[in-house]
Parts: sequence; structure tokens; C-alpha cells
Amino acid sequence: MSAHSAKPHPLDHVVLPVVDIELARERLGKLGFTVAADARHPFGTENACVFFADKTYIEPLGVASVEESETAARQGNVFIARNRAFRFRCGEEGLSALAFLTEDAGLDHRRFVGSGASAGEMLQFSRPLRMPDGSESVGSFKLAFSGDLRAPDFFLFTCQRINAFPADRAALETHANGVTGIAEIAVCTPDPAAFSAFVGLAVGQTAVEKTGFGVEIAASNAKISLMTPEGLEAYFELVVSAADRGLRGQAILFNVADLAVTEAHLAANGVTYTRKNNRILVKPTPGQGALFAFEEPR
Repeated sequence: MSAHSAKPHPLDHVVLPVVDIELARERLGKLGFTVAADARHPFGTENACVFFADKTYIEPLGVASVEESETAARQGNVFIARNRAFRFRCGEEGLSALAFLTEDAGLDHRRFVGSGASAGEMLQFSRPLRMPDGSESVGSFKLAFSGDLRAPDFFLFTCQRINAFPADRAALETHANGVTGIAEIAVCTPDPAAFSAFVGLAVGQTAVEKTGFGVEIAASNAKISLMTPEGLEAYFELVVSAADRGLRGQAILFNVADLAVTEAHLAANGVTYTRKNNRILVKPTPGQGALFAFEEPR
């Protein structure tokens, strides 16, 4: 392992394609999340992010302009090309990508190229972030993309913040459902071992832990679990087809301060959920894209 990857990258955010940003805002609000103001990318997409106290976030991603999006994809924008491919193959809702925070996206890009795992050219862009008090700042990012041709419906990238968002996002990081951060991402595949090196490269983590239902790769702040369909059903009560041999993002496990608070909020808002062991499970629904699980840190 190189000195650069001696410490794994932290998970930065999760990309959740949604059919409509307003629908996502409504659904996430009902689930008890504080949703940031809508923001436009300069290449035809838009988001309404949910930021957490552990400095991760989820990015519900909508298409604001099909024309701008198509143009960006033709010009080699990997983020947009992969988003369009995902929507064509999997529908308008889902979990399409994971981003890991890096201090040097250029170095990551060279690692991806050298390992035959690059998904294409790097991308640098800026976008606004409007705070609840009305103030606005601009975030600038540099992205390096990693992909595996065996898994066309899931990609990974590292994200370097050239001009970071405000450090104090307390108002946006406080949620009525008590969520404090992301504990785990569950990605489904019938052959988890086949993709452990691909995911490990993006995380900067060579250590892989075998589990009863697959493998776990530890980012510095969260687990990436590659699990079989049987594992997904056992842990998340989610039944998926075993016919797809690639990778499919399926579930996000959130840390909560007090599960009773989370449950009370969901019940008060009429959200359908199930309890399994010490978890609350909310199945995917329009505007949500993936299964959301809630658990108190053990």
C-alpha cells in the first residue's frame, strides 16, 4: 500500500438519483431530515442535499435540463454520462454512486488510470450553497472517477474540495429524526469478492473483512458492505434479483442518537416502517431511492 493510501478516505456523500427534486424534498422532510436549498450544477443536474453532523451527506440528484445534461455527457462529463446511463438502465430512482473525500483528486486519478479502473476524465466545477439564514457560499470541487465495466450501474469517485462549504452547518445538520451520520452503505452483488479490489482502490483501503454474506471495506468513517442478495434480505428485509451480476447500491444505514425519537417521528408522519432487531427499516419509495435503515451506534 502506498503512503497516500495508508489511511482510508472517509465517505463524503452518496448519490441518489430521484425522479423529481420536489418529490425528494417532500419525502425526506416527512422522514425527518432537514433538506438544504435546491442547488444547480453547471451541467444540467440539480440537488437538494441532506448534511449530517459527521460531515457526510446524501445527494438526491435530479435532472433540471435534459438538453444541458446531454451536451455535458457528449463532452465527456463522466458524472453526467453515468447518471444518464443509470436512469436509462435502472429507472429514475436509486443509489448510483459513492463519493470519498480526498486531499488530492489528481493523485487518485493517476492511481485509477494505473490500475485500469479509471471511469474517464476528471471533473472540476463549482456550485452555490444557500444556508437557512439566507447567506450563500460557493463550493468548488475536483472529482476523480473509478468504474468497473462489470458493474455498469454503480460507480465511485473521490472528491477534493477546492473551496469548501461553510464549516458551521449546524442548522442543516440537525434533524428531527435524530440522524447524526452514515454508518454503512450496502451494495448488492452475487459475487462480493469479485469487486472488493475495485471498491478498496477508491476507498484507499487494501484490508477487506469477510462476512457471512460478503465482504466489508472500511472507509475511515463508515463501512461499505458488498453483500449477496441473501445478505440484503437477512439484514435489511430487501428482496432483490440475483440475476444481476454487477453492483447495485441498495441501502443506507444511518446512525441515530435515540431510536425511540426516530420511531416516534416516523409514526407521527405516517411513514411505513418495520422493526428488525435494533433497526428501523424504511423501504425505498419515490423521492427516497434506496432503503433507509436507522440504528443507534453500538
